[in-house]
Amino acid sequence: MSKAVLYSGGKDSTLALHKAVAMGVKIDLLITMISRNTHSYMFHYPNVRHTKLQAEALGIRQVFAETEGKKEDELADLERAFKDNGVEVLVTGATYSRYQGDRINNIAKKMGIEHIAPLWHIDPMEELNELDRDFDAIITSVSAEGLDESLLGKRIDSEVIGKLQEANRKHGINMLFEGGEAESFVLNAPLFGKRIEILKARKEWNGVSGAYFIEEARLVEK
Repeated sequence: MSKAVLYSGGKDSTLALHKAVAMGVKIDLLITMISRNTHSYMFHYPNVRHTKLQAEALGIRQVFAETEGKKEDELADLERAFKDNGVEVLVTGATYSRYQGDRINNIAKKMGIEHIAPLWHIDPMEELNELDRDFDAIITSVSAEGLDESLLGKRIDSEVIGKLQEANRKHGINMLFEGGEAESFVLNAPLFGKRIEILKARKEWNGVSGAYFIEEARLVEK
C-alpha cells in the first residue's frame, strides 16, 4: 500500500506535498498522469515528463500513467492508476475547483482511499507569497484575459504576483489558476535535494494564449 501524491510538477501539487510531509504523512509515491489531450480538464500538459527530475530531486519513487484526457473518461484512467499502485492515502493540490475536487473525492470514497487536500480553500495570497519566499516556480502556460506572453517562463515572484492581482481585479481570473488560466512548473523547493536548471526552452504564442516548453534540463547542486 502507498501514500501517494497526484503530482503534476506544478506549484499546487508540490506545495501540497510539502504541507503533507509537514503534517507527518510519509509520502512514498508520486503518480503523474500523462495526458494526450493538450486541453485536459483534469491534468497538466506542458513539461509533465520533466517531473522525473523533480522526483529524483525529492528522492521519491514516481510512476507515470497515460490517459487520452477525454472529459470524464480520464477519471477511469486515474482510478486505474490508484488501484495498480495500491494507494491508501492520496494527497492532491486541489484549491478551489469543485470539478476536480468532487471527482477525486468520489473516486477516493469508492476505493476507500483517504484524500488529503492541504491547500483546499487556501487564501490565494498566502499561497503565492509562500511560493515567492520558499520555492522557485515558473509559469508554463497562460490562457486567460489579462495574462500575456511576457509571463511565460517567469518565476512567480512579487512582480508576477502583482500582475496576477491586477488581472484578478480587471478580469476576475483565479490567481491560483484553478480555472485553467495558467500552469506552472517547480524548479526548486525546500525538499528538493538538488534544483532544476533549464538548458533549453521555447515559447509558443498564438496571440491570446501560449506555453513555455522545457526542451532540455538537468539537476544541479543547490
